[in-house]
Amino acid sequence: MDYYNQGVQQEKNKNYPSAMAFFNNAIENDPSFLPAYLDRGTLKSTLEDYRGAISDFTAAIKINPNFELTYYNRGLCKIELGDYYGSIVDFSIAIELRPSFVQAYYSRGTAKANLKDFKGSILDLTRAIELDPKSSEAFYNRGFSKQSMEDFVGSISDFSTSIRLDPYKEEAYYSRGLSRFFLDDFSGAIEDFSKAIVLNPKNAIAYQSRGICKINLGQKDSGCLDLSKAGELGSGSAYQAIKEFCK
Repeated sequence: MDYYNQGVQQEKNKNYPSAMAFFNNAIENDPSFLPAYLDRGTLKSTLEDYRGAISDFTAAIKINPNFELTYYNRGLCKIELGDYYGSIVDFSIAIELRPSFVQAYYSRGTAKANLKDFKGSILDLTRAIELDPKSSEAFYNRGFSKQSMEDFVGSISDFSTSIRLDPYKEEAYYSRGLSRFFLDDFSGAIEDFSKAIVLNPKNAIAYQSRGICKINLGQKDSGCLDLSKAGELGSGSAYQAIKEFCK
């Protein structure tokens, strides 16, 4: 316990090597000491040693298989390693242990979206929203899944709610603009892409998308200026668009 407490204090002070050493000592002295595995796993995750973190969380699960947060944290590490199927298994166990675990629904929905299971993603994110109706991220991610299924009207509704909850969410403005573009609402799309640019003046894809919308509305000169700006900011495809639309 003394080693563990010193490790926690060192971690709070961001002295991570020292914290790791104390957690190691705690585990060496008592290989069944659950808190040290949990904190060492969390510290390894912070240091982006996701495989090491998974090993510690797995050891913790062997000691106590009924602590839902351990499965959840292991699932997050698996997402970082691209093991979406494995993460879904862990998030599902966490949900079985705590049916109201909103973050587990959210993370499982995100993992499903990465596997292009957009229907499953929407179901999980809807449950997360029911449990936490003020989550801008959950609305945004559900909107993304709806957009991926070409439900552009539904995605616009979710992106709008995400923006209402977080007016500075740049990606929500861009994504809503994209859905409006697919519905041929070029004026509405320009408005959203412009807001995304205000929030991030280096957003090359927003300039490019706004330029295409302007060209569709007959505003060729202004649209081509946007495409040129997108190219300056690093969008290689912007120059292809310039060749196509700006001669």
